[in-house]
Amino acid sequence: MQAIRHEATMTPTRRSWTAHLSALLGLLSLGGVLCFHFPELLTSRDFRQVYTETFARNLLLLGLVAAFVLGTLAILRGRNRRVALLGVGTATLAVLLGGTDVQFDAIGQTPYSLGLDWFVVSLFFSALVFIPLEKALGRIEQSPLRPEWRTDVAYFFMSHVLVQFILILVTAWTSQIAALAAFPALKAAIQSLPVWAQFLLAVFCADLAQASLHRAYHNIPWLWRFHAVHHSSRHMDWLAGSRIHFVEIVLTRGFVLLPLVVLGFAPAAINAYVILVGLQAVLAHANLGLRFGWLEYVLVLPRYHHWHHARQPDYVDVNYAIHLPLVDMLMGTFKLPRDGSWPQEYGVLKPETVPAGIWRQHLMPFRPGKAKPEA
Repeated sequence: MQAIRHEATMTPTRRSWTAHLSALLGLLSLGGVLCFHFPELLTSRDFRQVYTETFARNLLLLGLVAAFVLGTLAILRGRNRRVALLGVGTATLAVLLGGTDVQFDAIGQTPYSLGLDWFVVSLFFSALVFIPLEKALGRIEQSPLRPEWRTDVAYFFMSHVLVQFILILVTAWTSQIAALAAFPALKAAIQSLPVWAQFLLAVFCADLAQASLHRAYHNIPWLWRFHAVHHSSRHMDWLAGSRIHFVEIVLTRGFVLLPLVVLGFAPAAINAYVILVGLQAVLAHANLGLRFGWLEYVLVLPRYHHWHHARQPDYVDVNYAIHLPLVDMLMGTFKLPRDGSWPQEYGVLKPETVPAGIWRQHLMPFRPGKAKPEA
């Protein structure tokens, strides 16, 4: 009898998606309440202009209710109770801190702020859209809680919460260079175009700039040390694209923004491009097994970019474009199997050259010999 009891206690608990979703929503709800308490410090000035206070309160209410319901169901079913308790506990703490009733005065101006609101909203809607999509249309059956998901969530958190500081760093060096470059006739010609035409031209110019830098990341040893972090992911999904070294974020965004500023594109065209970047970056890494036929030769879609991440020597120096395969065709770096096949394995050729964890990965490029160009 004791042996049976011992065997029962040793049986692993089945992983519950309701428990983990409750934990996610509970933590995001707590972050939302903190944003209401400290809007000057924790919310992005630019992002606050995108949503209303009513929207934020309704979204917070939805998150709190869902965290309580899903967490309670998981606890009653005996699935991942500790994780479920985390969801219920953080949601309870959020309610005790005021929940949706937190009031605040007019938001003052501060020199710096964190984009916690941008992180909360972006993660909520990205997970809401892509987790069900990958579950229904995934190329491979893969849990959202696949290996190293915590590392990629940490990268997602860093890039969103530090959005203002990244923008300051990018603007600091691009504005200095842009001030030295003057093409009044070219600027006038571009600005005379309708916004939709400026947008298309901006996509091409930005993609050409980014693909050139992207190729440099793969071929210049000291740049590869930073970019190897992005390629170290062994599992491709909507979250994998977030794994980017902070130095690479600043370099890439600045390098892409520079031609758009120098050439004088309208703010509306640039803003539309920024939206496209966010959507396509997530989509290109997503675990979606859809075939798009001829469209794969017009737009960078999952299969195209997955081959760039393939752990396969003959795909190390191809498919650098982020938006348009045409850019790779012009650079001579286009390569896509016509048989519709997908990579069998992802990551750098030598996985041991890139350590695990966001902190060690950020220190790795500054330690000579840790990541070789051929990795």
